[in-house]
Amino acid sequence: MTIHSLLVGIIRNIIVILLIALQVFVIPWSAASARDVTVSGSSTVMPLAEVTAEQFNMLQKDYVVTVSAGGTGAGILGIAERKNDIAMASREVTEDERQRFGDSFEEFLVGLDGISLAVSDEVYLAGVTGLSRQQVKDIYSGNITNWKELGGPDAEIYVISREEGSGTRDSFNEVVLGSRDAETPGVDTVAFGGAEVKTAISGSDKAIGYLGFNYLGGGVAGIAFNGVAPSYDNIKLDLYELHRHLYFYTFGKPTNGAQAFIDFVQGPEGQKMAAEEGFIPV
Repeated sequence: MTIHSLLVGIIRNIIVILLIALQVFVIPWSAASARDVTVSGSSTVMPLAEVTAEQFNMLQKDYVVTVSAGGTGAGILGIAERKNDIAMASREVTEDERQRFGDSFEEFLVGLDGISLAVSDEVYLAGVTGLSRQQVKDIYSGNITNWKELGGPDAEIYVISREEGSGTRDSFNEVVLGSRDAETPGVDTVAFGGAEVKTAISGSDKAIGYLGFNYLGGGVAGIAFNGVAPSYDNIKLDLYELHRHLYFYTFGKPTNGAQAFIDFVQGPEGQKMAAEEGFIPV
């Protein structure tokens, strides 16, 4: 055997070994990737997605669901750009989004919710237990700045809103202010997520904000809007005007893993968990 043929044999063996090693690493990685189901979007829907994902992951071994926030707009962008499998949304996909990304969105209703107007306990106990649409509009427009004008304490109103891209903000602005893009010069603080709104309201004695029905309590009192309180029954029966539907969206047909998780959330166990988390089941 010549040195040349010996070297060729050695090189051939090395290549075979490397190919085998590559298969060992690539195949499990690919299988793991196929199992992953990524969910992102609305912070309102996130508590429901998190608890159901935890249960779903425990009950089966075929898929692994991970959940992250970011806002409805970011969630919709994420699925349109194929970065995530499911978008959580506290509003419907807009016509602008359909024109931008195409009409391939698939919609799945997962719960009902109310955008609850809420004030600090001190304001509620002082007598502000409800506001009209015009009064709320005047607060967020900066035309009413003291609770005394509304039958409350003599204190400046601390006004909290949500960030741009929030489905909650879009829905609130549309119903109360007449446009999703309405200016709100009366706002003092922009909060990122319902939990942050709750913290800001409960940490103040003169605040007002809006957040999901499931966040009420713990120093945050829900108040009536146009004479109707944000209660379970009023939201379920569409009597509370600031009610809304909560969605999962996919872009195109869901992957097998995404469909399995959606079926679980929409099913009896998922909807029971939705009720336990303060949402209204569909």
